[in-house]
Amino acid sequence: MTLVKRSNGSLLPLFDDFFSRELFNWGNSNFSSTSTTVPSVNIRENDHNFEVEVAAPGMEKKDFKITLEGNTLTISSSRDSQYTKEDDHYTRREFSYQSFQRSFELPKDVVDQNHIEAKYENGLLKLVIPKTESAKKKAPRLIEIK
Repeated sequence: MTLVKRSNGSLLPLFDDFFSRELFNWGNSNFSSTSTTVPSVNIRENDHNFEVEVAAPGMEKKDFKITLEGNTLTISSSRDSQYTKEDDHYTRREFSYQSFQRSFELPKDVVDQNHIEAKYENGLLKLVIPKTESAKKKAPRLIEIK
């Protein structure tokens, strides 16, 4: 019997794949290349504004930082927690740290930067980014024939 050693040290590819992935998320679609969680984002555009939704359950609004530098909108968050339980025979200490950053480039001279609104509710961060009056789609003008 011949064993083939893989470059990462695992002898059996099946076990390597099984233990390196989440049990029910074989694609790891919600993780970055560094295995950190990256929240899903929905972006919609209508005639009057852009709407951005960020799925970030379990966070609080104080955990978010939203900045606009030039035309780049950046949404970031960081949160840490600690838990300690002491009993007669043991001490249990756990901690966690979560963070993410997403950046989006907004179109030039289209966004009304002074009236952007953000709201966090039920695990969903919602931003409404209004367009300038000159960028809003206007109804077609009917031209009278003489």
